[in-house]
Amino acid sequence: MSPQLSQFRRVVLKVGSALLVDRARGRLNHAWLAALAEDIADLHSKGTDVLVVSSGAIAMGRTVLGLPSGPLKLEESQAAAAVGQIALARTWSEVLAHHGITAGQILVTLSDTEERRRYLNARATTLKLLEMRAVPVVNENDTVATSEIRYGDNDRLAARVATMIGADLLVLFSDIDGLYTAPPASDPGAEHIPVVERITPTIEAMAGGAASELSRGGMRTKIEAGKIATASGTHMIIADGRAKNPLRRVADGGRCTWFLTPSNPATARKTWIAGALEPRGTLIVDDGAARALQGGASLLPVGVRRVEGTFHRGDAVTIRDGSRVLGRGLVAYDAEEASRIIGRPSREIEAILGYAGRAEMVHRDDMALSD
Repeated sequence: MSPQLSQFRRVVLKVGSALLVDRARGRLNHAWLAALAEDIADLHSKGTDVLVVSSGAIAMGRTVLGLPSGPLKLEESQAAAAVGQIALARTWSEVLAHHGITAGQILVTLSDTEERRRYLNARATTLKLLEMRAVPVVNENDTVATSEIRYGDNDRLAARVATMIGADLLVLFSDIDGLYTAPPASDPGAEHIPVVERITPTIEAMAGGAASELSRGGMRTKIEAGKIATASGTHMIIADGRAKNPLRRVADGGRCTWFLTPSNPATARKTWIAGALEPRGTLIVDDGAARALQGGASLLPVGVRRVEGTFHRGDAVTIRDGSRVLGRGLVAYDAEEASRIIGRPSREIEAILGYAGRAEMVHRDDMALSD
C-alpha cells in the first residue's frame, strides 16, 4: 500500500523547466505556477517543511535574451542563467508571498554538497530557513558551474538536497505520471508501475532517455535520483506535474510511482557517519558529557577534556571517554579552535574565538553512538 502525502513532515518538490516555462510563448506558465503555490501553501499550513528545487533559470534567460532553440555553448548557458535566476527568484517570491510565505533563494554547485565543510554550511542555512517557516528555493548555480562539475540535471540535485536536509519525501514533477515497464511514447503496451520497493537492475533498464530540450534529464536521471534518495532514507514520487494543482492531485490519490525506502533520514545519516567516514581526530569527554550523550544530548565544549589529531570543521571525529569509544560525529570546529574552547561554556565561545560559533562541538543530529 502506498504512503499518504499527509504523513510526511519535510517534503522537497522538484519542478522542471518544461513545466515552468512555456517555450512556444516565451514566458512563464503563470497560472500553473500560481496553482502549485496554492498546493505548497496548503501543505505548509499543516506544519510541513517544504523546499522547492526549481529548474528554469536557463530556459527563462534564453527567452529574455532571444537565444535560439537548440544546444547552447557553456558561456551562453551561464549568461542565460545570470538573467534567468533573477526572474526566477522574483517569480517564486511573488507567488509564495501571495499566501503569506517568505521564499529564500539558495544557489548551489556540486561541490556544495560533496565537500563536507560547504555541505554543512548549506545544510545549516537551509535548515534555519525551514525553522523560520520560509520556503527555500534551490537551483544549481549555472552561472559558475562548468560542464565538468555540474549535476547536469536537477533530479539528482533534488535528491542530494533532500538527503542533505533530512527530508522524508522527494516529489519529482515531470511530464509523465510515473515509471512504466517501457517508454509509453514508443511502446503502447507499456504498463504503469505504482510502487517500487527496491531499485533493481530490471527497474533501471526500464528508464528511457531525455525528452525535452528544456530539460537535461529523463527517466534515467529520475531513477538515479531515486537511488540517492532511498539510500538515504527518503521516499520518492515521480508524478505528472502538468495538471493544475499537481501536488493536490498526488494527495488525492492521482496516478504516480512511489519509490520506497526501508530506512528513515535520521537512521540513514547516522549509519553514514558511523561507517562511511574516516575519523580525522578524537574528542576525549568527561563522565558528565558521556552520560549526557547516552541520554540523547549534543556534545558541548564544556564536556570535552582533550582534543587529539588534526581535523577541520565538518570532518568525522571519534568521541571517547578515556579508553571507551562512545561513537563518531561531524565536528563543528577546526582542531585549533576546538582546543581553545574545550571545558568552557558555550556562551563564552564568541569572546574566545572572536565570532559566535555553534553552541555544540558535535550536534546530536551529526552523531552516531556505538551500541
